[in-house]
Amino acid sequence: MKKKYKWGILAPGKMSAKFTRALELLDNVELYAVGSRDLQRAKEFAEEFGFQKAYGSYEELAADNEVDIIYIASPHSFHYEHTMLCLRNNKAVLCEKAFALNSREAEEMIKEATAKKVFLMEALWPPFQPIYLKTKEILTGGAPGKLLHLDARFAFQAPFIPADRKYNLSLGGGSLLDIGIYSVIDALYFMGVPSDVTAKAQFTETGSEVSISIIFSYKDGRMATLYSSFRTAAGIGCDLLCENGNLYFTRERDMSQRLTVAMNGAEKQEYSLLPDGMGYQFEAMEVMKCLDEGKIQSEIVPLSFTRDLMKTLDRIRAAAGIVYPGRD
Repeated sequence: MKKKYKWGILAPGKMSAKFTRALELLDNVELYAVGSRDLQRAKEFAEEFGFQKAYGSYEELAADNEVDIIYIASPHSFHYEHTMLCLRNNKAVLCEKAFALNSREAEEMIKEATAKKVFLMEALWPPFQPIYLKTKEILTGGAPGKLLHLDARFAFQAPFIPADRKYNLSLGGGSLLDIGIYSVIDALYFMGVPSDVTAKAQFTETGSEVSISIIFSYKDGRMATLYSSFRTAAGIGCDLLCENGNLYFTRERDMSQRLTVAMNGAEKQEYSLLPDGMGYQFEAMEVMKCLDEGKIQSEIVPLSFTRDLMKTLDRIRAAAGIVYPGRD
């Protein structure tokens, strides 16, 4: 019989609502507690989704001995503080991306989890998704040949509201950590860590970048071009250009996923997938599977990948001149 895990939600909001709907699909989940700086907000979220407890502080949530796992969905700038709080209370943590504001913070989080032997994972959506798994399967099969170039983008138009988390530097605002991170994940997952990074950004009056263009170069001559923006409606997609053909995958805001395989001289193959629960349940399933097996990190999203991701984001920010005041 499967062990049931009591989940806690730290910072109820839109993202936590999406994640909780995914948790509802799983039979080994108990929706147990919600923590917010606003008790009324915690109570409303708990009532909406059927959580047993609501707390008016994150400290109370972390201190509850019944909580097994805490999902953290606060703004980027608070991930370090809130993850450390949960780890120090011996709670398994699934922390939303971006994991932290910089690699120094990420290293401290990983060090704490390792020292206390407590599970920690970054909540990365792509590596669990059918479209990623199918693309990797085709590449590994060898038919496309060597992957020579990757072009990835994530962009949508968002109104400029200075206090909004997308533009507020004190909350880690800017397109890079919010949506550009997905293109960086694409490149690291399929091509590895680049030898050189160049980047140019456009900035708003708050000091946050609204658009960024990035080039990764590899020692063997391969390249990746990445783009994110709150100004253009470029959508979400990734093109993988190979020796013997190309693979193109896209996803919509409803998370529906499409893959086109165009091999040289062959008829195109089309794959279309729409995971239940927008696919977030796969992250939760992995956390609980690892806990069942006594592991303190995932093999699908290992802490080494998070390290590489955070270090690469630091390199991009340095190249583009993106600075978070008081945190760099």
